[in-house]
Amino acid sequence: MIITIYHYLSIGLLLFLIGLLGSVLVKNVIKILISIEIMLLGININFITFATFCDNTNFDGYIISLFYVGIGAVELAVALYLFYLMYQKKESDNIEKYSDL
Repeated sequence: MIITIYHYLSIGLLLFLIGLLGSVLVKNVIKILISIEIMLLGININFITFATFCDNTNFDGYIISLFYVGIGAVELAVALYLFYLMYQKKESDNIEKYSDL
C-alpha cells in the first residue's frame, strides 16, 4: 500500500476535529488546553505534509511548523499560569465557574 498525501491530510484533519470537539464539549480547563494543543498538532501535520509533497525547493512548511510549536509552548505556559491564578480564587477547574471574566 502506497501512502499518499491524502492519508497524511486525513490524519491532520482527524486530529484537528478531535481537538475541536474536545475544546467545545469538555468543561475542564486543563482538558481544553490539551484539546487546543491537539488542534495545533493537526495543523502542524498538514504544514509538514504540504512541505514534503508540494514544496521541493523551500522549507517554508517546516519553518512555519517550528514557529507553531514555539507559539504553542508559549500559549500553554501563559494559559496554565492564568489558570493557576484563577484557580487560587475559585478553587475549581470547571469552566462554568469562570463565567464572570
